[in-house]
Amino acid sequence: MRNGEDWTKETYDEAERAIGYKFRDRELLKTCFTHSTYRNNVAHGGEDNERLEFLGDAVLQLVVSDRLYRASDKDEGKLTERRKGYVSKEALTPVAEKLGLMRFLRHSNREEDMGAKAGKLLSSLFEAVTAGIYLDGGIGEAAEFLKRNLKYMDMESPISALQEFVQEREKATPVYSERQENGEFVAEVTALGGRGTGRGKSKQAAKEEAAKMLLEKLKERKRH
Repeated sequence: MRNGEDWTKETYDEAERAIGYKFRDRELLKTCFTHSTYRNNVAHGGEDNERLEFLGDAVLQLVVSDRLYRASDKDEGKLTERRKGYVSKEALTPVAEKLGLMRFLRHSNREEDMGAKAGKLLSSLFEAVTAGIYLDGGIGEAAEFLKRNLKYMDMESPISALQEFVQEREKATPVYSERQENGEFVAEVTALGGRGTGRGKSKQAAKEEAAKMLLEKLKERKRH
């Protein structure tokens, strides 16, 4: 996190590489990462990212809703429950963390204070970046950004199948954890009192294997 620092050209370049999108309006990109504490500092001023968070939440809801509508014939209530799991703080935080968005945040607060709010900050940054891409490049570019990063938007994946299975039975989402072990990734997922473990060359592959294992266990338990 950049306490009180302004951006250099290298920062803009690094942020665009992390996001995977090149902004036409680089001031808009910087605004995506400007916390209200930075703007409120008399020495800095400018616009913060709170309005972008508001817009990004709506863009995220629209893109995910469209994807769910086209991929499933579930009724409104079930689609709404699925969408909640996809756009929640808990779902967005690990994605934003993987992208490393926090390292670009411009703020004027104590590091420990910002660290204590890391989960909310990360999900809010993801929403702000989504809005920035939407304003700069349109809904198509925003949808591509979400498709690249929200892997569970692949409705055929074991992760999505497990999430749907769980949400049909309980208003909760599966909880994942990952670690590295002997040169590969190991993922664990828990839901509905069950646990699945998977291994793979990437975190995503390990998570999919874990989700597949747990889903099979839960379906088997249901049959008995």
